[in-house]
Amino acid sequence: MSTSRVALVTGVSRGVGKGISSALAEAGWQVFGTSRRGDGPDGVTALACDHRDDEAVAQVFGDVREQAGRLDLLVNNVWASPPGFAGFTEKFWERPISDWDTLITVGLRAHYVASVHAAAQMTSQGSGLIASISSFGTRGHLHSVLYGMSKAALDKMTFDMAHELAGTGVSAVSLWPGLVRTELLLGSGLTEFAGFPLSEAEDPTFIGRVIDRLAGDERLPQLSGHTLISAELGARYGLTNDDGTAPASHRAAFGGGALFPPG
Repeated sequence: MSTSRVALVTGVSRGVGKGISSALAEAGWQVFGTSRRGDGPDGVTALACDHRDDEAVAQVFGDVREQAGRLDLLVNNVWASPPGFAGFTEKFWERPISDWDTLITVGLRAHYVASVHAAAQMTSQGSGLIASISSFGTRGHLHSVLYGMSKAALDKMTFDMAHELAGTGVSAVSLWPGLVRTELLLGSGLTEFAGFPLSEAEDPTFIGRVIDRLAGDERLPQLSGHTLISAELGARYGLTNDDGTAPASHRAAFGGGALFPPG
């Protein structure tokens, strides 16, 4: 049985989840990651899981418990685009109602289901962190109506989970990355996206390093229930992207002021 801290990251086949899980593994965590095909980055134990299947999710947590004996960190990251996804260029009334089945079922419900399993294990051991990847789409319109709904609900879920987790030794936070330099975005040839330059964006691995430091932050119990901006946490911890640059916070672009809970 490993003596390393144990993390489970959902949705690690590419993008943000791949970067987070890679960074955690590099930081010394024993990392498990889910993907539909059971693939993941080097250093991560990949587990096949369709997060629309509650029994498959339960099996993942059983496998982690059997192989590692504990769980110190859950990163809720899994996400799925709707069929026919074309960059959210259509209005909500022009899209099929079945968009709900991915943006809400996978983009929100899957995080709740995973959090239930994680909280049950973490509270029994008296420690742990549930970190959910949310978005500035909570604050202003971003992508689509259902996207914003899912992210706003995710932040409220985090706040209410923290209320019920108080006194257990388990914390819950919601993270807002800014523009992220995923493989898809870097391969597009764009130098900016939605008005934000890629030169100021975040590497997926940067977000993983932020979560690593947050999990060990002595102030974590006071941050439980809060929505946090990954670029601002990174600046506090002295972290940078892989190329040494510091990502920019999008707080001002989305209205400034307090996040969640309201100030």
